[in-house]
Amino acid sequence: MTQSTLDGEQAGGQAGSGLGSAAHGGPAGRRRRWRPRNPRRLVTEWLVVLAVAVLVALGLRTFVVQVYYVPSGSMEPTLQVGDRIVVDKFLFDPSSLHDGQIVVFAHPPGDKPGVCDDPNAADLVKRIVASPGQTIVSHGNTIYVDGRPQPEPYLPAGTQLGRAVPFQRIPPGRYFVMGDNRYYSCDSRYWGTIPGSTVVGPVVAVIWRHGHPTLHTF
Repeated sequence: MTQSTLDGEQAGGQAGSGLGSAAHGGPAGRRRRWRPRNPRRLVTEWLVVLAVAVLVALGLRTFVVQVYYVPSGSMEPTLQVGDRIVVDKFLFDPSSLHDGQIVVFAHPPGDKPGVCDDPNAADLVKRIVASPGQTIVSHGNTIYVDGRPQPEPYLPAGTQLGRAVPFQRIPPGRYFVMGDNRYYSCDSRYWGTIPGSTVVGPVVAVIWRHGHPTLHTF
């Protein structure tokens, strides 16, 4: 908006100078004197520009993507403490959720004080391990989905499960989620499955790690 106003003033000034020069016999004619812009108008324009920038930023945050800070190690080594992760909110479709996907979701109401470390956190990040209609159970350190060992290449060799997963069938519209740091993760083993409607979106990238910018996509 500021650039358009300046362009308009320059065009008008040149047109006036041209007519004046012709009337006075050429370049020796009177030139239009430069006048400083009204400070109040300048401040108003900057306020409008800043307001538009804020609205755009809020719109992106609400409808497109959102950046989250990872405060705990429940998803290590995939996500580490201090990571900044990007969550896709624009292209996300709840019907597209699938096993193996890392998602951010609203804190489940089944998580009661004393069960997990931070029951007051607004949102959590975990990995989907089983989807609606599937069965899940653990034997030793292995997760079985629909009776078959779940391939989990994202886990380091020798990962310890910790708390076992009792046999269950995932209800319609709900998901069983777990942290990659299985032994220390507080997840669906403690507070049950989560509804897909509470999922904010999938994690699509890590953009900050160990105090430096980085880019790792999922």
